[in-house]
Amino acid sequence: MEQETKEEKQEIKQDEQTQPQTEPCPCSNEKTPKHKCKCEKKNKNEEKLKEEIQKLSEENKHLIEKVQLAQAELINYRKRKDDETAGILKFANQDIITELIPIVDNFERAIKLDDNDLTDELSKFLAGFKMMYASLADLLKKFGVEEINRVGEKFDPQQEEALMTDSVSEMEDEVVIEVLLKGYKYKGRVIRPASVKINQI
Repeated sequence: MEQETKEEKQEIKQDEQTQPQTEPCPCSNEKTPKHKCKCEKKNKNEEKLKEEIQKLSEENKHLIEKVQLAQAELINYRKRKDDETAGILKFANQDIITELIPIVDNFERAIKLDDNDLTDELSKFLAGFKMMYASLADLLKKFGVEEINRVGEKFDPQQEEALMTDSVSEMEDEVVIEVLLKGYKYKGRVIRPASVKINQI
């Protein structure tokens, strides 16, 4: 009997040695094998998931910024193209108007002949010219063409070019005395500067 009891004790001892050591789980009262706590594994998984979420969040933020930048560039491009198109349409007639201006000059020269020669024949002849000139001038005005006439004002190199000078004591220095050849603006843009005589004291 005693021998059997000793043998049984030895078997129980051997079983205990072969059994994995256990310790209380920090998150529960259950005992689990040492180094095999489920909570530890769960925490590692959670940390890994957090890292993945952080990484994806940063990538998402970066992609959103890229999309927003691309959208802003597209809006700016469209605005530039719209402005260019509007500018082209606004001044679409500039070339033809520039070609018409010398014809207006010729009409004005012809009409001025009437100032020197007051014969009835010439006046009748020039009457048709005056009508055509008036129609042409009205047409140009309708399309936004205006004369540059700044007699008595300070010389502006953006709108005028000085061809002659004179000295008039009653006028200020660098003031336009006379327009020698009319200048024109088309919708606010100078398409031909006026040729002028300016005062120099």
